[in-house]
Amino acid sequence: MATELGQFDFIIAGGGSAGCVLANRLSAGGRYHVALIEGGGRDNWIWFHIPVGYLFAIGNPKADWLYRTEPIAGLNGRDLAYPRGKVLGGSSAINAMIYMRGQAADYDGWKQQGLKGWGWDDVLPIFKMHEDNWRGASAVHGAGGEWRVDRPRLSWEVLDSFIEAAGEAGIPTSDDFNTGSNEGCGYFDVNQKRGRRWSAARGFLQPALNRPNLTVIANATVDRVVFDGKRATGVVVLQNGQERQINARAEVIISAGAVATPAILERSGIGDAQRLGDLGVPITHDAPGVGENLQDHLQLRPIYKVSNVPTLNMQYKSLLRRGLMGLEYALMRRGAMTMAPSQLGAFTRSSDRFETPNIQMHIQPLSLDKFGDSMHGFPAITTSVCNLRPTSRGSIHARSSDANAAPVIAPNYLATEEDRQVAVDSVKVVRNVMSQKAMAAYSPEEFRPGAHLVSEAELVAAAAEIGTTIFHPVGTAKMGMANDPMAVVDERLRVYGTSHLRIVDASVMPNIVSGNTNSPTIMIAEMASQMILEDARA
Repeated sequence: MATELGQFDFIIAGGGSAGCVLANRLSAGGRYHVALIEGGGRDNWIWFHIPVGYLFAIGNPKADWLYRTEPIAGLNGRDLAYPRGKVLGGSSAINAMIYMRGQAADYDGWKQQGLKGWGWDDVLPIFKMHEDNWRGASAVHGAGGEWRVDRPRLSWEVLDSFIEAAGEAGIPTSDDFNTGSNEGCGYFDVNQKRGRRWSAARGFLQPALNRPNLTVIANATVDRVVFDGKRATGVVVLQNGQERQINARAEVIISAGAVATPAILERSGIGDAQRLGDLGVPITHDAPGVGENLQDHLQLRPIYKVSNVPTLNMQYKSLLRRGLMGLEYALMRRGAMTMAPSQLGAFTRSSDRFETPNIQMHIQPLSLDKFGDSMHGFPAITTSVCNLRPTSRGSIHARSSDANAAPVIAPNYLATEEDRQVAVDSVKVVRNVMSQKAMAAYSPEEFRPGAHLVSEAELVAAAAEIGTTIFHPVGTAKMGMANDPMAVVDERLRVYGTSHLRIVDASVMPNIVSGNTNSPTIMIAEMASQMILEDARA
């Protein structure tokens, strides 16, 4: 039997991006006692704060849960590493730091599904509420909030030329991807402040840590939610090899992310009845949508060898240059150590069938086989491209009733004909840009997938061989109307079939947004905190 660890008004199960926002907002004013529970540790490792630290964090058990997918049929049976942040701040401590909201049409699409309050005009003020944008306050941006948005602190000649080449290929230049339309090519804004990573823990949690009504419990894995009938009354956590129960007077909020949240729900008896029976878990509520509807952005990573221009591949090989990079960062917080994994972005259409951009490019002045590997020994750039609105759907489920067992992650990439066609067309779009006059001086040579692959069948096969996640899983506890049998939460993020239980993280997205998913998740948490406080005062 679990020993009791305490009683609070609100329990937040998961200290990632959403959890940090909730902890700040629900503890503000001192009225409510809040517990924030995180399975990872504190963000006191240097590489959580230096931007290039993602190179050392991803794949490191100190920072990453080290999940892997099941073998994926659409990727020739390959399984993939599936990084998730194992620390306060969650994946915002190891991600690409790209500030991206998506497109207005994404949120209007949610609203058109009947989800009141989630259209673009509804969410834009929420994005602005916590934003501290380098541009200052405007009709589309906020200033003075907790979520810092900066310009990148370096540029590259080859990337500047790519912007010019994109223009020659019909992709306009953009100086702001976050106005509701992200069409165009330009440098990404980043979640940094003066050259340091600005994670959700730094922005939202750190200012609240001294509040006496906020308790942070780190290195504690949430096993399951405790119910009195259908009412959520607390959670059981595993800490130091022991089961401990934490009780909630008001609400339990699961914010463990699109990977961990469905597994917590299933261990709590919320999920498909047959699946729960196979796990040996008593049924609290039969919810077949739990763990289904997984969406992710599959990226293809074309690599081009280049000449006559600096790239990081060769600069990093030089011990002298590497030392100068460190010195430049130490003295000025500038240079290559401030680099996000991708510096330049481009949003466009893979074909005229799409009304708004449906592919995103992440362009990097470097190349490697995969994150964690060494950079190639030749000058090169990577022109990663992803399908922003995939039609393939996968799933994430609990592997067993053991909270320490990694979930079963089955992304099901390239399962539909449309996704395979977008993959083919995406490679053609990249090739078109790279063939423009602005890139000619660098004599680009396609290293991967290889210019000899030209037929649709060959390019589909190449996508299966080189495709990999860009780390944007969403949708596994989707928001939907009561008449949707696959919906897990309502428009106020309350779990159907229960009371006093909500889900607040990327898992609630009914459809993936057209861009990076971290800042939309923070917006969801901001919106949810208002709903939770409104309901608590009612």
